[in-house]
Amino acid sequence: MARSKPKTFEEQLARLEETVQRLEQEELSLEEMLRLYTEGVGLVQSCRERLDDAAGRLAQAAGSGEGEEDK
Repeated sequence: MARSKPKTFEEQLARLEETVQRLEQEELSLEEMLRLYTEGVGLVQSCRERLDDAAGRLAQAAGSGEGEEDK
């Protein structure tokens, strides 16, 4: 059964944690290990992009609020 692609950051992070656990704990074929590793790399990249985007939005929000306390 194929898993659906995780949509939210939290779903992606949970899937990444599952993937790492499988790689660490299970005896897998080389093909399955490569598949899981490739999936994990994609999840890391996607999570990093989401975190970078969130950090940019926070910085922008903090920057747009500067000086308003002085009014």
